[in-house]
Amino acid sequence: MAEMSLSERPIAVVGLGTMGAGIAEALARAGFTVVGIERDADALRRGGERVARSLERARAHGQLDAAGHDAVVARLRLGTDLAAVAAAGTSGCGLVIEAVEERLEAKAALLARLDELAAPDTVLATNTSSLSVLELAAGTGRPQRVLGMHWFNPAPVMRLVEVVRTVVTDPDALAMVVEVAEAAGKTPVVTADRAGFIANALLFGYLNDAVRMAEARFATASDIDTAMRLGCGHPMGPLALLDLIGLDTAREILDSMFAQTGDRRHAPAPLLGQLVAAGLLGRKSGRGFHTYPPATGPDSNGTVPGDPTPAAVPAAAAPPSRPVRVCGVVGGGTMALGITQVLLRSGHEVVVRVRRPDQADPAAAGGVRGRLDAALAAAVTRGRCTEDERAAALGRLRTTTDLGDLGDCDILIEAVVEDLAVKRALFSDLDKVARPGAVLATTTSSLPVIECATATSRPRDVVGMHWFNPAPAMRLVEVVPTVLTGAAATETVLALARAAGQQPVRCADRAGFIVNALLFPYLGDAIRMVAAHYATMEDIDTAMTLGCAHPMGPFALADVIGLDVTLAITRSLHEQFREPGLAPAALLEQLVRAGFLGRKTGRGFREHGRRAPV
Repeated sequence: MAEMSLSERPIAVVGLGTMGAGIAEALARAGFTVVGIERDADALRRGGERVARSLERARAHGQLDAAGHDAVVARLRLGTDLAAVAAAGTSGCGLVIEAVEERLEAKAALLARLDELAAPDTVLATNTSSLSVLELAAGTGRPQRVLGMHWFNPAPVMRLVEVVRTVVTDPDALAMVVEVAEAAGKTPVVTADRAGFIANALLFGYLNDAVRMAEARFATASDIDTAMRLGCGHPMGPLALLDLIGLDTAREILDSMFAQTGDRRHAPAPLLGQLVAAGLLGRKSGRGFHTYPPATGPDSNGTVPGDPTPAAVPAAAAPPSRPVRVCGVVGGGTMALGITQVLLRSGHEVVVRVRRPDQADPAAAGGVRGRLDAALAAAVTRGRCTEDERAAALGRLRTTTDLGDLGDCDILIEAVVEDLAVKRALFSDLDKVARPGAVLATTTSSLPVIECATATSRPRDVVGMHWFNPAPAMRLVEVVPTVLTGAAATETVLALARAAGQQPVRCADRAGFIVNALLFPYLGDAIRMVAAHYATMEDIDTAMTLGCAHPMGPFALADVIGLDVTLAITRSLHEQFREPGLAPAALLEQLVRAGFLGRKTGRGFREHGRRAPV
């Protein structure tokens, strides 16, 4: 523990805007005496009202009783005199947290003034989300006792606090700030002083990539957001999240990060600047990447139909889709059987073509029918279908080893090994047996769909149909037409996905489609962060789960996906886009060479919950 006694010396919060008021409240509710300071009486009144409204909400929701509410209020000492940081308590404030506007000049000037006023052992903390902590510390006479303490909004609710150490940070000061965060009921993560720290460094590169995707008309804003919600379990899509943050705020953060890193992925996408110049700032203006109902205000989750950003294709009447009654599925693996189960349960007849006779044998427990029977029986047990529905679904199933038996299918979906040569050979064979007008679809997650299309004499009928694993549980399907795909074939696949109870999103044929093109650069950034010793894997995973509400941190997710799969997809993205920032991290390549592939081998970035040696 550092020199100060937390029970005896107050904590000061300078700046009682949204963040500062939240920080002051969170500390007071944790039992600290808090000195809250604003620049003038009007700002102080507004800050006090923010705290009062928040405490009333907590009381109304049963989080505070009357006595607890009064105790919190008694611990808050609000004023306009900066000298209170020295006059409070027996030795002045032990910790001062500045939470003023996110401008380097304003923060540096304030910290320099606080340095003059505060006791020599007082620790100064900045709540900056993107500025250099060392640059701010250098303007004081105590740089070793100046740290970053980045809280997340709303501070009384969000559990994450990033504690930012610089190259000159005093270990005692770092320990004290960590202890304060823990005493306030927060989960602190320690990071080095780099642009964006942990959460923003990983988040804003991903958000900027999504803007560039919309800007290139690769997919619509709605489809990009839907893909990341359903494909990755994110609580919000990236463009909806930017609308919530505020496009002007996001652009400022990216500008600051780019100034520090020079990384092109942090250079704000031109579309972001155009929307800001047009006054389309997101929820607070009623319109950004999406349009929001005026009656519900900036806190609404609702949008109104229509994206104000460019669509992936010019608006036109869609041609009618082709009727689909019989589906062919090629493959006997997990993905093929998952797709088959979804199609059977949605009322379609399905012909599954496998290579081995034992897989096609209806009596074999390990065959296609036996495995599907077991999966459907489990669905009955969980109450997701009835015995009659299970029997009817199995009645619509046929299995075969003969490609020729797929000749009466309306659509043929291949789900074989992710090898381009294998897929091209298969599409050439399917071209020979499929009836005229049948749609040929590939489930590839990373290979160019056009390569499969050009292996046939009917490229207008070839579409990508990327399902996510496990197909019965994951609702997302990425529908990927090529430059040669006919509109009717695309509409047929979209209609089939909807009829099967899935949520299709449409995107152009380029490496990674939507989900992988946004997900894997983010994973690569996290891996490079660890390799450069900016933060631990545990702290990075914690930052992204608590700070961004991701269901898994990047390292836990990479271990689930498989490090070999992660490496292969990352290489395909780098090969197509030739961006230096997309190159596979050396640490990832080393782990794959060592055979550490994630959960499937028992070891990846972690081993049974422990950090793997790196």
